[in-house]
Formats: sequence, structure tokens, C-alpha cells
Amino acid sequence: MKSHRRRLPWYAGFAVGTAAVVAGALVVVGVGGQASADSDGGNGWRSARLAVELKAAIIKQNFGNVLDTTPPGSAAAKRFAPSAAEKDGMEPSVAQVAQRLKAFAAASPAASPQIHQTPNVDAAVIELDHQGHAVSAANVLLSPQYPTGKVVPLDKNMATDQVRYRTWDDDTWDNNGGLGTTDAIPGRENAPIDFMSPYPASVFKLMVGFGIMQLVDKGQLNLDDDYAYDRTGAPNTACGLNVTKPIRQFFDEMITVSKNESACAMTKLLIQKNYLTTLNQEFVDLGLPMLQINGVRAVDGGHWGANVMSSLDTAKLLMIINGAGGKLWTAPNGTAVTKALLTDSSRAFYLKELGDQGLNQLLSTTNWCGRAYPAQGLPQKVADRWINPADGTMTVDGRVYGQDVRPCQATAQVTFAHKTGLDTTAGNDAGIVTSLPGKAGRHFIVVVNSNLGDRYIDTNRTADPPGIYPVQYTEKYGLLGKAIDQFVTRHHNG
Repeated sequence: MKSHRRRLPWYAGFAVGTAAVVAGALVVVGVGGQASADSDGGNGWRSARLAVELKAAIIKQNFGNVLDTTPPGSAAAKRFAPSAAEKDGMEPSVAQVAQRLKAFAAASPAASPQIHQTPNVDAAVIELDHQGHAVSAANVLLSPQYPTGKVVPLDKNMATDQVRYRTWDDDTWDNNGGLGTTDAIPGRENAPIDFMSPYPASVFKLMVGFGIMQLVDKGQLNLDDDYAYDRTGAPNTACGLNVTKPIRQFFDEMITVSKNESACAMTKLLIQKNYLTTLNQEFVDLGLPMLQINGVRAVDGGHWGANVMSSLDTAKLLMIINGAGGKLWTAPNGTAVTKALLTDSSRAFYLKELGDQGLNQLLSTTNWCGRAYPAQGLPQKVADRWINPADGTMTVDGRVYGQDVRPCQATAQVTFAHKTGLDTTAGNDAGIVTSLPGKAGRHFIVVVNSNLGDRYIDTNRTADPPGIYPVQYTEKYGLLGKAIDQFVTRHHNG
């Protein structure tokens, strides 16, 4: 293997245990606490390189070149005002998505002007060795305040105290220059970076799933137990009806097809077990303060709009679920964070569920295999459970994608165990990328959060075939996913 130090002379002179300035932002060298044959051994040039390449890939996508289908104050904004469920923080239904995008496609280009400011994007990548330990980490932000991107300073535990995170608010973003007004973490008022964290939408279900599996490990739940979800007296939202199902089925529906009703049930179950407050505090204790489930209703587990998740802390949560021997990082209290937060059997079950994800339509776009639009994203092999063996098309919980995905399955390079968060003003994807046997080696976690939901469409968007689930998000997500996969693959095989 050729030395990266000879190929990348710009990082020459980095010293062990010191800090370096990369593209105008401080990056602290040294990642993780577990040495491996693939690790830096304490040198930070891997993370510095990753940060530079991630920032360049984000800028290249030109995320500001999208059309706003419901610009503030427009007739379209009034016509397609958020539904009661969306105001509750939930994803729109399949029918709502199809109706809106059909109307937008029929409108004149003048009805959808260009987005009025740089969107908010929060992207994190953690490169892993073959065991699952971090060998590099990077976090890059984009916003009206940082239109050319901002590299977040990370310490050796892949943490930062240099960002004043604000909670997301649509109206504030539209009318206050994209700058939030409510702090997500107390005591960060003087942090040098000020950023309104995009609404996580259904990626928050990763936190719910983590809490459920911990209760399973504690013997307080069994996945095969029936749970009688009762929301009597709750507001009329997308949490559905009273229903009894095995916990395993609720969990599967929550993760693989992002079913709102099942997520409400599992969130209420955490509340009934008096575990939600414990879970939030555990995230803080682990050094993941930007993982918080806030303001949910006890009566039905709904009302998710106050939840917060940064891409960095989400990526580290996925590191725990992915697992590796020994220490993953050191918590603020000095203790080692390890995979033991979940048992091996619970992690295996969780990873299987993430691998069965059916909504492959952001960083990966395999569901639309073969279409000229959207562009191909991560070269992912999708779960066979959604594929019609007769014609290769995918149908996922009422979403008919209409393309034969078998050619993409045959040329796939990776698996992508992931969770999406899809909303009018949220487009999020968080997952673990692993190379398939015999393919070029790579192993990494990628999380991209943004306010570019289905309110925003590409200037080159093409019409969807009749009866087919529409392309809901900008193809820039897929292009970014592909770019990240390509440069991480070069790191592993260069």
C-alpha cells in the first residue's frame, strides 16, 4: 500500500496530540480511544483529510440550487399548509406526498422560485476499521451563516463544545435568516459556531429503538410480547388507532417503513416504562447531548417536533449499535463507552432491521434503479423482502417504485443499514455502510441532516410515471452519498 503521507503532502507536519487548522476550522487530531492496525495511532491527518473532502463534496452539490414549491407568503404555501400530523412532527402520508408533487409538477416554473437562502445541512462521517473502531471523523455544517461550509472542531472522543446548537423552527428559518432562537444545549451561548440543527424527523426513531432494545436487555420487555397500544383521549393525529401487536412487529414497522403509528406506540411504551427521562440522561452521560426526545405526549407517544439530533451524535449512536470490542470513546465522566450498552443479540436484531430499510431514496436511490432521474447514490444492495421476484420492482408499504432493481442488485458494492427521516422541511439519512464480499473495501458511518425536505425540488426534476411513488427529494442527496462513498473507498484502498 502506498503511503497517504506521500500522496497528501498538505498535512505534513501534523503533530501527535496537537491541533491543526484545516480550511479555516480547527480540527483536533487523534480519534477514538481504541488503537488498531488501521488507525492513525494518534495522528489526526486522517480526520483532517476527511473533513476537507467532506466539505468539498457538500459544496460541489450546490444545495442552494433548488426550487421552493411553497415559498413563504405564496398561494402555494397557503394551499399546502402543513397537515395536523405534520404539525405534530410526523411524516406526510403517501397520498399527501403524491398529491403535492403532482400539483408542483403541473405548476409553471415561475410558481416555484429558487430557495431564498442557503439551506441548513449537517453532515458527519466516521470511518471505521474492520473491527468497527473509528479511524477518522468529520462534521461539516452548511447554513445561511456558513454558505461555504464550516468544519466542526472535534476532540479525540469525536465530540465538540464549539457549536451553539439551536432547535429547528420552520418559521424562524424562513424569516430570521436561518438563525434559530432556542438553544438545544444550555451553556453554549459563547460557542464560536451558531447553527440551527435540522429537524430529525423519523431518524428520531433510532433513539426510540435504542431505548426499546435496552429494555429488552434488562428483561423488562420481550420482543414477542403483545403490546396493547391505547391512545384513547389523544388528539386526532397520525398516531392511528388502538391496536395490539407483538413488540417485534411495531419495531419492524417503525424502522423499515418508518410507520408513524408504530413509532407512537413504541414511544408511549418507553413512557409507560418510565424510561424516556432515563434514556435522555443516558445520552447526555455518554457524551451525546444532541440526542434528545423532547415534548412527546404521554397519552399517545406523539408530538415529535421538539426532538433534536445532530449528525455527529447520531453517527456515534450508530457506532454503538454497530459494535466493536473495547472502548469506542471516553464519556465526559471518564468512563469507557462500549458496545455493551446493548447485548450482542439486541445489536444483531437492530442491525438486521436497519438493513431491511425499505425507503432507499436519499443517500441511496436504488429503489429507482435505472431511471435517469434521480442520480444513483450509494451503490447499495437493497433488502430482498421488498422485491417482486417476478419483475424486480419494489413495493414498500404502499409505495410502488416501478423499476426493476435487479440490475442494481447485481452491480451493488455495499450494504447500507440505515434510517431515513422524510418530511416537508426535513431530508435525513443515517446509516452504516459496509462493503459486500469481493468488492472494494470500505466501512463507515454517514449521517446527513438537512431542511431540504419535499418542499424543495430540483431544477432538472423529471415527471414521475403514472401510479409510481414520486421522487420526493432532491437528487443532491444521492450524489453526495455517492461522492462520500467514493472518497472513503479511496482512503481504504489507496
